[in-house]
Amino acid sequence: MMETITLEQVEKLANQLPPLQQLKLVARICEKLIAKSTIEDMENNKEKLKQRKLKLVESLLTEVDDVEDDTEGEFDAVEDLHLLREERVKQICRSDA
Repeated sequence: MMETITLEQVEKLANQLPPLQQLKLVARICEKLIAKSTIEDMENNKEKLKQRKLKLVESLLTEVDDVEDDTEGEFDAVEDLHLLREERVKQICRSDA
């Protein structure tokens, strides 16, 4: 079982090192903290991206549901085209008058 070491004990040990070794220790600690921070940032970005994708999927599903609602019931494309054409002809006749 490892004994817990206090910050003060670590500082005393670090002070026993020559200055160059102290700098190397600081550099190693900084590298580990940066690596840990980078990993945490990547995990956070990954989670944010996942959330954005989920929102997009929900939005698309809602849009598909809306389109599906519009297509319920009978649908006759030929009849709809004839009606649209008749309406257009009426508009043209009114504008000519």
